[in-house]
This record gives sequence, structure tokens and C-alpha cells, in this order.
Amino acid sequence: MKTEELVAQIRKKKSFLCVGLDTDLDKIPKHLLNREDPIFSFNKAIIDATQEFCVAYKPNIAFYEAYGLQGWQSLQKTMDYLNTNYPEQFTIADAKRGDIGNTSTRYAKAFFETLNFDSITIAPYMGKDSVEPFLAFEDKHTILLALTSNKGAFDFQTQLVHGEALYKEVLRTSKTYTNAKNLMYVVGATKASYLEDIRQIIPESFLLVPGVGAQGGSLKEVCEYGMTKDIGLLVNSSRGIIYASNGADFAAEAGKKAMLLQQDMQLELEKR
Repeated sequence: MKTEELVAQIRKKKSFLCVGLDTDLDKIPKHLLNREDPIFSFNKAIIDATQEFCVAYKPNIAFYEAYGLQGWQSLQKTMDYLNTNYPEQFTIADAKRGDIGNTSTRYAKAFFETLNFDSITIAPYMGKDSVEPFLAFEDKHTILLALTSNKGAFDFQTQLVHGEALYKEVLRTSKTYTNAKNLMYVVGATKASYLEDIRQIIPESFLLVPGVGAQGGSLKEVCEYGMTKDIGLLVNSSRGIIYASNGADFAAEAGKKAMLLQQDMQLELEKR
């Protein structure tokens, strides 16, 4: 998907919501466990109930890998369903891959070609030759971990390197990579106060922002410091939407939660 197509969807739906599909068999409604494919049954219902309020879906790959072959089959079904029925949705493989040379190329082929995702999250620690193989794919996006929402982010990401925080070095260096136009970045909502500095370095790039809702991030602050003229934000909510209920009404309740976030996002868009 081209960036301008994503922007068009955001403006059309008045939403920059991304729904995280962190599907856990220990948390989904018990009545689904009798289905042939409980993971896909859950995902399908969540997607159908939330798709009008969001512009992106982000399966966290660990929740599928954990179930072996069956999990991968559920992921493939989910992607086939999204790409067939809701092709306007931007899809993110939250895989956090990153390895050198041909290995990265194979990871890219797996997620961009075999599973047909629009984007993938990548850890930048191994540097340029671990990132550029992903950037080589046309109309696909590489979402680099920059400043994450977890507590351990302070172990390395904010430490000074040559007098500047490491995450800033990551941002500046990544701009020199071949096809850097295909880069997006992960910036946690719990780090919203950093967004002003981040926008000084990458003023127009799209940011994937987890941490709103269950982790306590503020949508208002994220928009105040992170929004661009083309919006430039995808704000993710996972648990707060998909596990809104564990009863027979789980999909309807997920839809309600997504609608409330969309309404908040519409208000933020109208302010600007």
C-alpha cells in the first residue's frame, strides 16, 4: 500500500486507529475453543466488528508462532480474509525481525510476499545491512523500533551516545539508508513527551504508536506533539479492544471500544 492510500483512508474514516490482533487462546471466549480454528474465528469476528472504525490491523506474530503450524495457518487465514474482504486496511506484521543480508531478505519475502503484509516491525540493532533488505520492496513499509513503550526502553534507548540519546542516533542514521522513504517508526505513547524532539528529526514520517489505553498513554498528547499535516500517526490498541468482553458479545463490545477511540480521534483531527 502506498502512503498516500493510507492517508486517504485516515481522512475518509476520520480515524488513525490500528487494532492489534494479539490473539491468545487463554483469553478468548471459551465458546470459541470448540471451533475448528478458534484463533481465526476470533480474529474474523473482531475484524468484522471493528473494520469501519480503524485503518490498520497488527497481528503480533508471537501469538501465532506459539501455536506452531496451526498458528501460522490461522495467521495466513487472517491475512487472506483481510486482503480479500478489506483490502483498504493497512496490515502490520508485528514481528520485530532484523538480521543481516540474505536472512533479512527471506524474512521480508515471508511477510511481504507469502503472507502479503503491507509492513513489518524491525529491530535496528544490527544496523544498515539488516534493514535495507526490507526497504527494497516496493510499496511495502519497514517500521523501525525507535522509542518503545516498555519500561526496559530506558536500559538502552535513552542512553547517551556521543552526547545524544541512542534513539535519536537510530532516527538520524536510518534516514541515510537506501529507500528510507519506506521507513516508519515505533514510538510508544507512554513516551509522548519525547515526540516533539522526534519530530525535529523525522518531521513527516509515519509513527506507529502503541501504549494508548491499557498501558496508560495519552491520545491527546500523542496528537499534540506527533501529528503532521498528513496525520503521520497510527495509534494502536490491542487488549483494550479485542478483550473488551470474554462473553458471547465479545465482538460487539470490541466494536464499541473501537468506535469510542475513533470518535476521540475524529475530535483530535477536527482540532487541526
